[in-house]
Amino acid sequence: MKHRYEIISHLKRHRLLADGMTQQELADRLDVTRQTIHSVEKGRYAPSVGLALKIAEIFGVPVEELFELEKGKNHE
Repeated sequence: MKHRYEIISHLKRHRLLADGMTQQELADRLDVTRQTIHSVEKGRYAPSVGLALKIAEIFGVPVEELFELEKGKNHE
């Protein structure tokens, strides 16, 4: 049975706290599209481990501050 994990993103909050960094500015630093950043922030797209680590590095925070598993879900 394949598990689907819902991920909550705190990316927008961190981006705005970083001197109001725009989605495009972050996308440019990560070499992805602005739409990718938008989708991650809205929870429509879960970033790869590599992308999540790069984002965490840019903001100087652990990945767990940017993304978390939705509470109340059955996770094994």
